[in-house]
Amino acid sequence: MTMGKDYYKVLGVSRSATEDELKKAYRKLALKFHPDKNKEAGAEEKFKEIAEAYEVLSDKKKRDIFDKFGEAGLKGQAPGAGGHPGGQPNFTWQYHGDPNATFTTFFGNSNPFDGMFFNFGRPGSGGGAGPRQHHVFHGAEPMDIEDDFGYMPGFANGHAGPHQGFPGQQPRQANRRKRQDAPVHHDLKVSLEDIFKGCTKKMKISRRVLNPDGRTTRTEDKVLDINVKPGWKEGTKITFPKEGDQLPNTIPADIVFTLKNKPHPTFHRDGSHLVYKAKITLKQALCGTSLTVPTIDGRKLKVPMTDIIKPNTEKRISGEGLPHPKTPARRGELVIKFDISFPDRLTKTTKEVLSDTLP
Repeated sequence: MTMGKDYYKVLGVSRSATEDELKKAYRKLALKFHPDKNKEAGAEEKFKEIAEAYEVLSDKKKRDIFDKFGEAGLKGQAPGAGGHPGGQPNFTWQYHGDPNATFTTFFGNSNPFDGMFFNFGRPGSGGGAGPRQHHVFHGAEPMDIEDDFGYMPGFANGHAGPHQGFPGQQPRQANRRKRQDAPVHHDLKVSLEDIFKGCTKKMKISRRVLNPDGRTTRTEDKVLDINVKPGWKEGTKITFPKEGDQLPNTIPADIVFTLKNKPHPTFHRDGSHLVYKAKITLKQALCGTSLTVPTIDGRKLKVPMTDIIKPNTEKRISGEGLPHPKTPARRGELVIKFDISFPDRLTKTTKEVLSDTLP
């Protein structure tokens, strides 16, 4: 039974709300309606209601009475609250009327806008770029860095910036939330023969490494082994997590290698296919020819061409390309394209013969 105010509705939580859910709800609403920041009409009264609701629901005994008898039960006015069966004899409670006291108990300071969380971006706040921090204060409820405070002035991207803490208080402990450096990218140039067979590439990097004192660094070389699988596509990324420079207040960057095809003197890569351009004369194009075509593994293929070869003609040979990256046992095609060489000039007799012969 609920009589008078509905404290669950005030905080916007269900009647089965956990302690953490109550804290999160109070934290958000108290910051939203704090009169130092919210100058709208009714904000101060709302701030007081929120504090009163939290005072009741965060106390197990008061919450039990409220759940049974509502607001009247807290004031000893509900039926059964004066010694009747199921009542709470000799219990009365009245809100002290000071929402700032509730706020101070919860946050550790009556005005957080002078402290860490709301000075981000203000002159002298120290809230510039850098890793976010999550401070925990003795006797105060810590801010949840995942809470959405994007609507509060004095914030950048909805989060507080690093600062020294609330005035007059010393943090019991400060957990610096480190930010990882941006990934460091390198190209890994690989020949088509290496893509065909697979290979291991050894890449030496130089990086700064923290000394045992945790503050100074030294330069150290490290060799990274990259196992290139047969058929890997150009653009494949190989990541070595946290192998970048080690610095005191950051997480080392990931080292990322991106596979790039080396130019090849004979073939051009098209996915899992290999493209070979055969140079032939106009006579061969018209009269036919037999080609000797190289393969990626060093063999020679005899390819007879009996039809007329046009500038856009292609000859495809299955299974002579590169391995498919997901099924290396399968291979792409060897695609033969043609570069037809035309004569620079013809004799009069040759022209007459061609004119009589060609349709």
